[in-house]
Amino acid sequence: MKDQAKVVIIGGGITGCSIAWHLAKRGWTDVLLLEKGELTSGTTFHSVGLVSQFRTSPALMQLMNYSIGLYDQFKAEGANGIGWHKVGSLRLASSPDRLKALQRQVSRARGIGLDVGTISAKEALDIVPFINPDGIVGAVHIPDDGWMDPNGITLEFAKRARELGVVIETNCRVTGITTDGSGAVTHVETNKGTVQTAIVINAAGQWAPRLSAMVGALTPMVPMMHQYVTTRHIPGHKLPEQTPVVRDPDNLFYFREEVGGFLVGGFELEPKTWAADGVAWDFTQQLLPEDWELFEPVMEGALRRIPLIERAEVIKLINGPDAVTPDGQYCLGPVPGVPGFFVAAGMSLNGIAGAGGVGKVMAEWIIDGEPSLDLHEMNIRRFGTNYGDTGFVAEKAREVYHYYYHQHFPADETLWARNQRKSPLYDRLAGLGAEFGEKNGWERVNFFRPGEPSRQAADDQHNWGWGRAPYHDLIREECLAARERAALFDMTSFGKFEVSGPGALGVLQRVACNNIDRPNGSLVYTQFLNARGGVESDLTVCRLADDRFRIITGTSFLSNDLEWVRAHAPTDGSVELRDVTDELACIGLWGPAARDALGQATDDGLDNDTFPYLTARQITVAGKPAWAQRVSYIGELGWELYLSNDDAGAVWDALLELGQAQGIRPAGYKALDSLRLEKGYVYWSTDMTPADNLLEAGLGFCADMTKGDFIGRDALAKRKEEGLQTRLRTVVLEGNEFPAYGAESVWHDGEIVSRLRSAGHAHTIDRSIAYAYLPLPLAKPGTEVEIELFGNRIPAKVSLPIHDPKGNRLKA
Repeated sequence: MKDQAKVVIIGGGITGCSIAWHLAKRGWTDVLLLEKGELTSGTTFHSVGLVSQFRTSPALMQLMNYSIGLYDQFKAEGANGIGWHKVGSLRLASSPDRLKALQRQVSRARGIGLDVGTISAKEALDIVPFINPDGIVGAVHIPDDGWMDPNGITLEFAKRARELGVVIETNCRVTGITTDGSGAVTHVETNKGTVQTAIVINAAGQWAPRLSAMVGALTPMVPMMHQYVTTRHIPGHKLPEQTPVVRDPDNLFYFREEVGGFLVGGFELEPKTWAADGVAWDFTQQLLPEDWELFEPVMEGALRRIPLIERAEVIKLINGPDAVTPDGQYCLGPVPGVPGFFVAAGMSLNGIAGAGGVGKVMAEWIIDGEPSLDLHEMNIRRFGTNYGDTGFVAEKAREVYHYYYHQHFPADETLWARNQRKSPLYDRLAGLGAEFGEKNGWERVNFFRPGEPSRQAADDQHNWGWGRAPYHDLIREECLAARERAALFDMTSFGKFEVSGPGALGVLQRVACNNIDRPNGSLVYTQFLNARGGVESDLTVCRLADDRFRIITGTSFLSNDLEWVRAHAPTDGSVELRDVTDELACIGLWGPAARDALGQATDDGLDNDTFPYLTARQITVAGKPAWAQRVSYIGELGWELYLSNDDAGAVWDALLELGQAQGIRPAGYKALDSLRLEKGYVYWSTDMTPADNLLEAGLGFCADMTKGDFIGRDALAKRKEEGLQTRLRTVVLEGNEFPAYGAESVWHDGEIVSRLRSAGHAHTIDRSIAYAYLPLPLAKPGTEVEIELFGNRIPAKVSLPIHDPKGNRLKA
């Protein structure tokens, strides 16, 4: 075996082999791929091989589309062994709510470029005439979908990689990975010897967590039992080879043709994890015992829709584990804190369909330093230390599997993995009738039901469907309190980390587009940009001292933002990073009466001269020390109060009691989201992403082009010189029959021109509103557009922020 290589790939499934070929195709041929068994002996060998491009994530759809194009190319070049069956797919709606879900998914898919639409039940039966028509109300048909032989396509990638010079070593198990003093990889140890290398790619599938643990890194995923049954063909009813793949989510099953018979699989509502603490190394090309009891709901659904299956002779029930991540998205990219160590795993039941695209973007990441697609939702950097809890990860993975086919409405909350993280105010909030949702493990208030017992929300939207929520008016009352009087929010789940040391200012000036070098006590709203001028983070920086800064970010973005700073910080010890999220509670007090309400509990000055907007200082509230930051996420006068966990309860009680004269009331995150939409405040990962330019997002005021160099500066200057192409705008929809939920397609003059980003209800004007990037000619306020909502086009009008566009109330 080679004793050195430029790149070592660990894992000989479809992902590893695709990466190997894509690297070699780019000229990086000094690649060694290690597989502990034979090629495809992990998850790949028992995969069903379904390939579909019907996705509502832009990145996932682009990965799938690239894969399909690549498989077409291979087949055209004579690679018939890949078993690519381009037979199309049919996704059925077996309930009215499911049809609306499909209509919404169609609108979202159209918004990202997929030419797709719904068809009638009759048209679906014309395509697959042997299914039972009962209950079918519509479908989506995609002719270019299909299925393929997972082993065949993997071996084709391997063959092509070998032809370009890649060395593949089978029956070679990795036993350790060596790093140097900086944490960078240097060697891979195996049962066949040691390999010197500076780049390691962990493509080990369900063994990926164990490989990452060798370098002290976290790759959260858990194998889930996934079963499917194969049958012999029924005499007189042999399925044609061109039978499309059929999915019936309401009945929990999918099927495709297999040698004239049926291959039926699906997704149970009570799934089972397997080997959550780590898969044994010697589990190679093996299956788990059949579990007919677990599979029964899937088989029952299949028999309801296709009674013909009852006459088929079963060949085997396959039970093969497949690694699923806590959010169902891939784990891709460089692993924080371990230079040279990459991961490409956790394909979460989409490995075959996405493998071609994953190979391409991983090669780009390694060779070019970044991928050509926005992969923030798949970036391994998104998982923080709380995902080191195996039980939490397992329950999250179960939930992903549970909702894989079962209807998941936008307002549904998580069923499992609750009560992981609680604010010190939790009991008080519960006593006020809080309804709790969950975000990144935190229990957070969605809204309050005054006078009623508290509860944890679950999959409640099943009770009312796609129309207006029964708690709509409760949220309206909270919004109006914040707009007209004052509202109190528990914001403890904010991500908080500190950057300190002699190099702190330097690294922040490098990664932040705004000028951080301001007086102590200053607040700076800024973004971290990539080299293309896209937005990697959106946050607030508070200067606590000359060499100490505290960064406040969203609940789910702490790890993303902290690791971005770490990746760009010097390694000479001049910068220290510390997560202080759990050390500090945070109370948001906002509204036109916020100064009067806070003034009841403090003797410190709160007027504009003493305490201007975007400044911070220590004050005393209800006899307790509080770090007060004058900033607001709802567009009203107010403060964020950072307190010790022990003091938070007393301050909350005092503000709620003393603020009664100002009409103060507690409010939750659903009100917060509505209020920030009205104000025109953006949300990172939805309204702006690494693929969206800062200037087109309307945040050019955050980029200080005079402060010196920073990441993304050249790209911003170039975009400004060339001119903007789009602009993020508010759109206000007519009518209130069905709300917009976000990502729906935007039309103008019969053409799709964009897609919605965030969407919600503006209680100030009682209308659905949303954000969308629009071509400049359409971005003028007053322009009329249409939003495709549940199969209908709803008129909408382009607008500036509907609340306080000049920010006068913030600075009052």
